[in-house]
Amino acid sequence: MTAGNAEDNAAKLAVLIDADNAKPVVAEELLAEVAKYGTAHVKRAYGDWTGTRLKGWKDQLLAQSIQPIQQFAYTTGKNATDAAVVIDAMDLLYSERFDGFCIVSSDSDFTRLAARIRESGLTVYGFGERKTPKPFVAACDKFIYIENLQSATAPVEAKPAKRTSAAKLKNDTALVNLLRNAVEAASEDDGWAHLGAVGTIITKQRPDFDSRTYGYAKLSDLFAATTLFELERTTPGGGRAAVIYARDKRHTDNSPKQAPTRA
Repeated sequence: MTAGNAEDNAAKLAVLIDADNAKPVVAEELLAEVAKYGTAHVKRAYGDWTGTRLKGWKDQLLAQSIQPIQQFAYTTGKNATDAAVVIDAMDLLYSERFDGFCIVSSDSDFTRLAARIRESGLTVYGFGERKTPKPFVAACDKFIYIENLQSATAPVEAKPAKRTSAAKLKNDTALVNLLRNAVEAASEDDGWAHLGAVGTIITKQRPDFDSRTYGYAKLSDLFAATTLFELERTTPGGGRAAVIYARDKRHTDNSPKQAPTRA
């Protein structure tokens, strides 16, 4: 596949940022994360740009090619910005030009919007701080915590979590059960499961699951750190990248995973 074809096949995404509720410090990292899931055809940030409160975002608009959408605060205590985001999101949804939406906010007011977009068969990626209410997190197909995107230049208190030790990982019953159940659900008769399929199952159960929360850049790194799973890398052939499989060490069959045979 050529670079041009790959770009044409990438999911078309609309990125809608609640600038009143989101911090500008991770704008670059945020859009880099969005690029993992598709191409941002629309990038809009909503807020009252006539004041000084959004000065930090103003510095990011030109650098990241984000379109500012002006929304005056007509009444004290009423969030007009949220309404503007919802109205624009529905207009974009009805245009049928997009494959998914990225909603950047820690505000639970967008819970129904996320659910409505998913009802139309589009994918919703949420971005917010760890304080984001669970209903909004659960309404998204995948939710990414802003803290996991912080760069090395971010404030110390906002930097990503340090690596959790193997002992603590194994004592995290909820995490261990999540990983083991996902491997079991995706495994073949020999107990081996394609790690990509495992990750998909985990995300469906926990939209906010992210190995970076535990200090590990990749899911395979987290699996290895628990010391509870065997990992095997196989090369399918044809110049394709290696595939990673995982198996619970409690499985009785000790045979290694064999590379799939080509038809």
